[in-house]
Amino acid sequence: MRRWLMAGIGMLVAGCGQSGNNAQQGLSEADKAYQEHLQEQFLDAKPGDVIEIPAGVHALDRVLTLRANGVTVRGAGSDKSILSFKHEISGPEGMLVYANDFTVEHLAIEDTKGDGLKINDGTNITIRDVRVEWTRGPSLENGAYAIYPVKCKNVLVEDSTAIGSRDAGIYVGQSQDIIVRRNRAEKNVAGIEIENSVRADVYENTATGNTGGILIFNMPDLTMHGAQTRVYKNRVIANNLANFAAKGTAVANTPAGTGVLIMSNPQVEIFDNDIADNRTANVIVASVFMTDFAASKEATGYDPYPKSIYIHDNRFSGGGDAPDGLEWKALKASMFGITGHFPDVIWDGYVDTKALVDGKYPAAQRICVKDPGVEVLNVDGPHKFADPKVLKDEIHCELPALPAVELPART
Repeated sequence: MRRWLMAGIGMLVAGCGQSGNNAQQGLSEADKAYQEHLQEQFLDAKPGDVIEIPAGVHALDRVLTLRANGVTVRGAGSDKSILSFKHEISGPEGMLVYANDFTVEHLAIEDTKGDGLKINDGTNITIRDVRVEWTRGPSLENGAYAIYPVKCKNVLVEDSTAIGSRDAGIYVGQSQDIIVRRNRAEKNVAGIEIENSVRADVYENTATGNTGGILIFNMPDLTMHGAQTRVYKNRVIANNLANFAAKGTAVANTPAGTGVLIMSNPQVEIFDNDIADNRTANVIVASVFMTDFAASKEATGYDPYPKSIYIHDNRFSGGGDAPDGLEWKALKASMFGITGHFPDVIWDGYVDTKALVDGKYPAAQRICVKDPGVEVLNVDGPHKFADPKVLKDEIHCELPALPAVELPART
């Protein structure tokens, strides 16, 4: 099986009271005292507590772990209250949370050894005005995930920033009822990723300068399968960063120059977005068969084919002019010329033949594109690109709009 989605390949913040001359010596005495105080607040927290992070750069070398429900962690602003883990020796996360009714807001987490902010198995999670960044820039040495709620319910991520993740900047996985809005993701492998999750709204975000802008994945071998994601009113611009993910990870298969990537996920609606200058393709619709994870396609209950995909009323420009990888460059040149470009939407061409009726998907399971003038390139992945073709009228159709995600009221 030919690989299609191909693997690719600041400022320095000193701790509070710490000079560049003793940067190799770890924390200052003032840093150690503040860390001990903060650790006690996290360990002793009770429902209703608010843990205040004052303005300033606070150097820490150990993970902050919270296990109490109903707690708020609040700083003075994501550019003012900075938790720096540059000297971290125990972790690897910056902040690790096992709790319900949790809010974290108005602070920054920098330079963790592993994930920046990880929240496990929580219900009613609010992440607001949080910046997670690796200040060295893109590097395989950075943590995998910046903002990382997993196996959660009722998740709100808003007005936050993720920079430098070697996997995904804002990642929500195996969760349900999710809103990701008004965030910025840049210089990550994946800017924003919704994986194996149900009912997600992703809107009014900016994803730029990543390898891939917004990814909607449904991976095999996980206990929960994804469905019903809306991606709208986002700016997905110039995501052309060379892939620096760890080998063997799902996002290592993402080609540089990917705007929106839907993989094996059903019921996805992409609309009212500005998607431009993503040099492999502005939108890719694919199955897991086009990745290194195809061996897991027989996972119980897992459908590897993207179905019920509705792409409409977007604003496309540029892109598709310099795809990642020699095979893709050759395909582009042979079909559209050296100076040409791929259409805005690429589809791998894999079809679930067992679901066909009279040679077609039932209406509700179709891949539909209703953007005037937008063409779709079927690359004929099942036959190793032997007969790629541009689709026009046969893929121009409509599907019912997905319902909006509604979360419990937030304070």
